[in-house]
Amino acid sequence: VQLQASGGGLVQAGDSLRLSCVASGLTFDDYGMGWFRRAPGKDREFVAGVTWSGGSTYYADSVKDRFAISRDNAKNTVYLQMNSLKPEDTAVYFCAAQKGLVTRSWQDYDYWGKGTLVTVSS
Repeated sequence: VQLQASGGGLVQAGDSLRLSCVASGLTFDDYGMGWFRRAPGKDREFVAGVTWSGGSTYYADSVKDRFAISRDNAKNTVYLQMNSLKPEDTAVYFCAAQKGLVTRSWQDYDYWGKGTLVTVSS
């Protein structure tokens, strides 16, 4: 199983970015997908999750109304649209796959990508 995240970069506060994560080696629509992030000196934290069908989405309070998670099962891809970025969003962003349900706990996820760095300057 491979999860390949991309789309990170250096942006200014208020800008937007869209992260993508392409999955291979698994039956994509058997899995809920999540995005997590790890900021310097901080623990990994849940950012957003989407159920296998895309019918339900979940967000951390810190990104709700700014970020949007979606998926395209035909392309084995999950996206994270990030708008109104803030310096505190600076982190390495990871996508992860969880068989069945979507939860906010990183320990529940089965597979992880290597991450993509997002840096937001003030």
